[in-house]
Amino acid sequence: MEPLMDSDRDEIRSLIHGYCDNFDRNEPEGVAALFTDDATIDYGPDHDPIVGRVAIAPTIAVGLRERFRATSHHVSNIEITFDGDDDARSVSYVYAWHEYVDGSESELWGRYAHRFRRDDGRWLIAELVLQAAGTRNFHRSRMHPIGRRA
Repeated sequence: MEPLMDSDRDEIRSLIHGYCDNFDRNEPEGVAALFTDDATIDYGPDHDPIVGRVAIAPTIAVGLRERFRATSHHVSNIEITFDGDDDARSVSYVYAWHEYVDGSESELWGRYAHRFRRDDGRWLIAELVLQAAGTRNFHRSRMHPIGRRA
């Protein structure tokens, strides 16, 4: 079922942009506020997923404080699919630049796979999975792939 409300798509796009904006401004509480109470964030196979809104801010705050001096996340190609009136998913492309506390830099090219749920009349992120197409000098050696056919 495909709701015809452009406002739903706009609200979901704003969540994706808000995640990037809050992350880049080192606002972990702002990031967490975009997620459902039972949300999960999966940044890669070598790290346990972050489970639950209350765990998001303190978990990402460590990296924002101890690993990164600055970040810049750019999203595009946002495709949203509705799975009912209150459930949606999306895939969006991401380019992320990072400056580490030691002054070194890295880049990541990939995708965000999201699930969203309308909760009390408001769309929130229920799941975020980061998938990488490629990296340069990135701090994680293994990432979830984008699913490119060989």
